[in-house]
Amino acid sequence: AQATACCPWAPPAPPTSGVGRGSAAQGQQAVAWARTQIGSPYQLGGTGPAYDCSGLTLRAWQSAGLDISRTSRSQYLTVAKIPYDQMRPGDLIFYTNRAGDHTQIRHVAIYSGGGMMIEAPRPGVAVRETAIRWGETMPYAGRP
Repeated sequence: AQATACCPWAPPAPPTSGVGRGSAAQGQQAVAWARTQIGSPYQLGGTGPAYDCSGLTLRAWQSAGLDISRTSRSQYLTVAKIPYDQMRPGDLIFYTNRAGDHTQIRHVAIYSGGGMMIEAPRPGVAVRETAIRWGETMPYAGRP
């Protein structure tokens, strides 16, 4: 693997677990729905009208007709793993407390295109669209 403009390190080959079932059109639908939630409050365990990170990604993909699991860790286990330079809108970006360790995943956001993501970040910060933070990401993005 080779380092790319998106990420300063070269990840190992992707794991084979998870299957991407969502189409590019569904990814666009998920992003469009997530954008309608910008400004919604954060609530731990929330799946609407306030959200936590995985509640937002769950509902975004449900709006596009695809059910994904509820927690960020379980979402990571069920998605297809893809290199960051192959992301398309709707793919998921996972953050971990320990590099490469899926048992330490603590956050998920939805890629909205152009180096941006939509997330429900933490208590006191509403759902927002922001630049991707590359620190503490898992080696691969996920495609539902």
